[in-house]
Amino acid sequence: MTDVVEQRLLRRAQAHAATRGGILDAARRVAARDGARELSLRGVAAEAGFAPAALYGYFANMDELLLALAADDLATLSRAMRDAAAHAGGKGRLGAAATAAVLLLRETETLAAASGALSSAAGTGESERLFNGRLIAALKVLSDAAGNPADNRERQCDVVLVAAAVAGLALLARSGRLEALGFSANEILARLDQRFTN
Repeated sequence: MTDVVEQRLLRRAQAHAATRGGILDAARRVAARDGARELSLRGVAAEAGFAPAALYGYFANMDELLLALAADDLATLSRAMRDAAAHAGGKGRLGAAATAAVLLLRETETLAAASGALSSAAGTGESERLFNGRLIAALKVLSDAAGNPADNRERQCDVVLVAAAVAGLALLARSGRLEALGFSANEILARLDQRFTN
């Protein structure tokens, strides 16, 4: 009897995860078409083929949905940075990882849109805990690429500084301000690599 109950629970969990994934896919399509800042539960529900109230079984509110999208983007970002650093070999790993990050961040606005969804009571919801975990993973990739394991407070501060510089650089590049200032992303990323690589 226990095996039957366990199998039923497993199938239910798998169905829930698949539906949640479908909702996130629909949200990503709406964000790509209309912009992440214009997402609404009603629009995502229509794209996914659900009644708006059905989404509340998967996400408590729009903030949770945005954080889940941003967490997925952080996972993609970590993989891209890790792959770029691995292909760069020894020297230039941080620059390669940061370049991959800037390219991805220029193309997506879910991370920027999700920043407003983060509560002041950090880590309170499942989506926020997932987001935070994936943010830590992305920071670790940057730390590893720099050859500076974040094993103390000073090095942890350095990796957050690098991440902030990369995110700011992506914002400036996306808005065209970097070029207006007379800089290229590659020029800034080379200096970042030079300053923070061990």
